[in-house]
Amino acid sequence: MPYPRQDRDHNPNKRPSKPQARPVGATFGRPPVKPQTPRETELPADAPENMIVGRRAIREAIRSGRDIEKLLVARGDLSTSATEIIAKAREANVVVQEVDRARLDAVYENHQGMLAFVSAAQYAEYEDIFALAEARAEDPFLIILDGLTDPHNLGAIIRTAECSGAHGVVIPHRRAVGLTPAAVKAAAGAQEYVKVARVTNLTRVIEDMKKRGLWIYGLATGGEDLFEADLRGPLALVIGSEGEGISQLVLKHCDRQLSIPMAGQIESLNASVSAGVALYAVYRARKG
Repeated sequence: MPYPRQDRDHNPNKRPSKPQARPVGATFGRPPVKPQTPRETELPADAPENMIVGRRAIREAIRSGRDIEKLLVARGDLSTSATEIIAKAREANVVVQEVDRARLDAVYENHQGMLAFVSAAQYAEYEDIFALAEARAEDPFLIILDGLTDPHNLGAIIRTAECSGAHGVVIPHRRAVGLTPAAVKAAAGAQEYVKVARVTNLTRVIEDMKKRGLWIYGLATGGEDLFEADLRGPLALVIGSEGEGISQLVLKHCDRQLSIPMAGQIESLNASVSAGVALYAVYRARKG
């Protein structure tokens, strides 16, 4: 039950005085409240949607196994906590880049010496690709991307891979674009249906595919005519980077090299366009 308030100096004839206006900024004896900065475990409202700010938040993201595209660290910042986070990131195969502090300032001012960029979609495991092919009772059909750096090309290839019946796309951890927001946007939802796996070593993966019975075809200039090749059965297509094509090391591990016939004066097509032509050549062969 409520307790009755005790009257103090009560005078029934006294008119109540108007409450005094509270001065602006008054805290009535309490110290002034400082503007709060974003908590380390939260993403600031003005930060890019795929960025994690704060050492504690970055440490927990790595610890939880979240897919992180790269970790930017201010050059020269070798405090104990920073060194620990960098070590954990490298153990998790996260790309770590040392950059000038001014670059971090340009991205987000309150960076605490490091910024992490997470994937916009979840990666699949390499084995998931073969599990999908087995579930569909189909010969495995994979795309290997060697050094692709344009997120729009990656997204377009993922989209075409899904439409042409491929089971998965394999990309390397380093020196290649990942599932960034731009790539996911270009994929237009296809990443939900085709498996995208990230691996440490492409040549080892290629050798593993060969042991599983896949033929490895590299798309390169000077190779066999794509439209005359036998593209039936289990196989993987290797697509190179936009400027350099397939690296010599990866090309050496391919079983055969294929080329798209060219009638014009330009020597090559855009990476995603080349992939689209090749993927549908495989689609046609698989459909008989």
